[in-house]
Amino acid sequence: MGRSVALVGLISFAGLTLILSELRWFRRPRLSDRLAPYAPGAPTTTRHGVLSVASFRDVVAPLSTSVGERLARLVGVSEELGTRLHRIHSPLDPVTFRVRQAGWAGAGLMAAALASAALDPPATIAMFAVLATPILVFLVLEQRIASASAAWQRRIFLELPVVAEQLGMLTSAGWSLGAALNRISTRGAGACAADLRRVSQRIRHGRSEVDALREWSDLADVDALARLVSVLALNRDTTDLGRLVSEEARTIRREANRETIERIEKSTQQVWVPVTVAALVPGVLLMGVPFLDALALFSSS
Repeated sequence: MGRSVALVGLISFAGLTLILSELRWFRRPRLSDRLAPYAPGAPTTTRHGVLSVASFRDVVAPLSTSVGERLARLVGVSEELGTRLHRIHSPLDPVTFRVRQAGWAGAGLMAAALASAALDPPATIAMFAVLATPILVFLVLEQRIASASAAWQRRIFLELPVVAEQLGMLTSAGWSLGAALNRISTRGAGACAADLRRVSQRIRHGRSEVDALREWSDLADVDALARLVSVLALNRDTTDLGRLVSEEARTIRREANRETIERIEKSTQQVWVPVTVAALVPGVLLMGVPFLDALALFSSS
């Protein structure tokens, strides 16, 4: 228990020092540091103290990134974190997310150590709680990003038939592909519209329409979107793009309907499982009573 209290005290002291280091009255910079930015040839970057939140982030960032990637691979997450964050339009970069993840894991470690010191469980249970809590916190945050990425892919797949139909109608009406993409991105409010706004931005930055759409397809990683982009890539090679896009929209809609029917059938089958169990248990009990009675009758005779 004494070691746990000492560990908690050390972690609390380090955290309190980092928090107070951001306050001006606690960490007053030296006169040379305050005059350094005005000297000729001085670097433009801000110099941080030896112990501050910024310097702590610089030290923890490489370690948290490498450890986080290894733990993610151990639990079966092979996709890069940057791809998932970029897919869901997260404002965080991978390094910032890993540092926050490490911070929450450290907070979980501190909470587990405090609980172990207060409850005084057996040493094995205390060690398991202290080691398992930060890992559990890390996995929960990792699962949240994975779930958000999968939900975004699902939204793209469900919205894609409507977006493809709109593209087919606009291109059939004489709109260019870029103008049709820009109109859908500005008028829409779903996941596809948000991604198309990024596609339009990439086009304004100098990328071609086909290259920007292929970047979106690679990032989203949706098979139906990849097929639609392969059709849209024929923009300069065909004069009947609207008809091809409309046919692809019907194909995607049939695929979405077929997947919806499969989900409904699986849900129906799952409903029958508790019903079957609830019907079998009383039946087994009713059959067991006369069977046990018959066994008692034969044993007595």
